[in-house]
Amino acid sequence: MTINQNQKAFLGAARELLGEKGLTCDEDDLIPWTTDWRGRYSGSAIALASPASTDEVAALVKLCADYSIPIVPQGGNSGMAGGATPDDSGTSILLSLRRMNAILSLDAEAGQCVCQAGVILQTLHEAAEKLDQRFPLTLGGKGSATIGGLVSTNAGGTQVLRHGTMRSQVLGLEAVLADGSIFNGLTALKKDNRGFDLKQLLIGSEGTIGIVTAVNLRLLPAASGRATAWIGLPSITGARTLLRYVERAMGESLEGFEVVPDHCLESVLDHLADARPPLAQGHKWNALIECMSADSDSAALREKLEGVLAGAMEAGLLEDAVIASNEYQSETFWNLRDSISAAERALGPAMQHDISVPVEQMPEFILAAIPQIENTFPGTRGVAFGHLGDGNVHFHVLAPQDAVPGEWEESTGKQISSHVYDLVTQWGGSISAEHGIGQMKVGDFGRLGDPVALGMIRSVKAALDPKGLMNPGKLVPLIEASESG
Repeated sequence: MTINQNQKAFLGAARELLGEKGLTCDEDDLIPWTTDWRGRYSGSAIALASPASTDEVAALVKLCADYSIPIVPQGGNSGMAGGATPDDSGTSILLSLRRMNAILSLDAEAGQCVCQAGVILQTLHEAAEKLDQRFPLTLGGKGSATIGGLVSTNAGGTQVLRHGTMRSQVLGLEAVLADGSIFNGLTALKKDNRGFDLKQLLIGSEGTIGIVTAVNLRLLPAASGRATAWIGLPSITGARTLLRYVERAMGESLEGFEVVPDHCLESVLDHLADARPPLAQGHKWNALIECMSADSDSAALREKLEGVLAGAMEAGLLEDAVIASNEYQSETFWNLRDSISAAERALGPAMQHDISVPVEQMPEFILAAIPQIENTFPGTRGVAFGHLGDGNVHFHVLAPQDAVPGEWEESTGKQISSHVYDLVTQWGGSISAEHGIGQMKVGDFGRLGDPVALGMIRSVKAALDPKGLMNPGKLVPLIEASESG
C-alpha cells in the first residue's frame, strides 16, 4: 500500500500519541481486521489504532480531523451488516477499543454497571453473576461482541420481548465526537429534562457521529427460577395465538418466545452430531419458550408453566410440549435454536435478512412472503425463524442446489434481498431489526427509507461530522444513491 505524505505525517503523530503498542501498520497484522467475520466485506486501512483510554481516543480523533483521516470503529468484528469493515480505498484507520476493557464499577444495590466499550458481553455477564445480578441482554456472539459495538448497533437478542434492545439497557454513556470533544453523559438520572436525550442519538448510530467509549448499564437481580419449554405447533399463526396465551398467563416472567420451523430443526439435527429432537414426533413449527423469575425457584416456575401449557393443549393451541427438567436441558434446547444459522450455512449459500414487522402481522407476512420469493426465484427455499415475541424474525432464502458460492450471492442473491426489503416495507416493517444498516443495507435504506426521516439523519450527520470522517459509507445513505434508486 502506498502511503502519501499526509498519511505518513499522521502516522508519525499517531505513533507518538499511542506508542508502539497502540498503533499497528503492518499489513499482515491488519488482515484479520479488514474483513468481516463472515468474509463478505473486505477493505484496507493504513493502520489499526488501539488507544488505552478515553483521552487517547479523543486525542486520536482530533488528530484524524486535523489530517482528514477517515475512522472506522471496530468492536468484536462480529457484526452482520459490514458496519465495522473499511472500504478498499486504503485511506482510513481502524479504531479498536479492545484495550479499553475494564469494568469500572458494579453497584448491585443501585442495579448499575459502568464499563468501558471494549468489555466483552460474556465478561459482563460473569461479573454481574458474581454479585447475584444479571445483564438482561444476550445473543449467540456473546463471547466476542463488545459493549461498545452492541450500543453502536442497538443490538437485540433473545430477551427483547421482556427487556427491550440495547437502547433500553443504557442509563448513560460517554462518547468522543468527530472533533475530538468528549460527551460525558455517564450519570444515570431518572429525570433529566434538559432538551434532547443525546445518549439515545448515539445509540444505534454505528460510529457515524461519535465513538462510544464507556457505558452505564442497568442490571437486574439474578433470576432464582428458570423454566424452558419446547413446543410442537401445527402453524405459525398458532404460534402467535400461543404467544398471547402464555403472555397473559405467565406475565412478566416470559422473557423469550422463539419460533423454529421443521426445516431449521432438521438442519440442526443433521449438523450437530450429538443433537436429539426434543419431541417424539416432528411438527411443522416449534416454539422455544423461556421464563425467568427473581421471586420463584425453578421448580415452582416449571410447575406454573406446566399448568399453563396443559391448559393450552386442552384448548387445542399446541400439539406437544416438553419442559426442561434442569439447566443442562434448557441449554440443550437453546443450543438447537442458536445453531440454526451455522446449520443452514453448511447447506450452501443463503441470503440472510434481519427484518421486523408488527408482531400481529408476522405470521401472515411469513405465509405471504415465502411463496412469493420461491415463485419469483425458482429453486430457492425461504425459511423464517427467531424472535416472534418482538416481531423480529430472521428471514433466510436458501440458494438452489447448483448455485455457485460467492457468485450467487452477488447476483441473484442481491436481487432477492431487494425483493425481501420491498415486501417488508410494504408491510410497514423495518429492513433492519437488530443488526444495523452498516454498508450492506445502506443502498436499500436510501431507496426505501422515509424521505423525511432520511433527511433528519443526514442533517444530524452533517452537523456532528461535517468532514464525513466517522465510519464513512455506513448507515447514512448518500443523497445521490437514494435518488438514483
